[in-house]
Amino acid sequence: MSHVLEARSERVDLRMTPAAKRALQQAAKIKNKTLTEFLLDTGLNAAFDALADCRVFQLDAKRWNAFMRALEHPPKANPRLRKLLVRKPSGKRERHKIRSHHTGAAYSRARA
Repeated sequence: MSHVLEARSERVDLRMTPAAKRALQQAAKIKNKTLTEFLLDTGLNAAFDALADCRVFQLDAKRWNAFMRALEHPPKANPRLRKLLVRKPSGKRERHKIRSHHTGAAYSRARA
């Protein structure tokens, strides 16, 4: 993999509880790795798995053939569906920001 051959020039700073850090240090020690090696290895494995879940899917022959037929013969135009997809919602929804107490990240939530 190319990430092994490249020089490590990027940094990631993490904030965590002392208990989380101790748990990670113990896990790294069990695997005979430094904390950095452990976090990088497990983080990359999780990243590659997550990316593969989005890019790779397996089908048996029957489902593969159905999938290929669907690609070769897209559905007919549906004006009613297109109109529905471009229509603005009928009810106005108020949005407010919520801050996660776990990560501190802000996200929006719709409120009717």
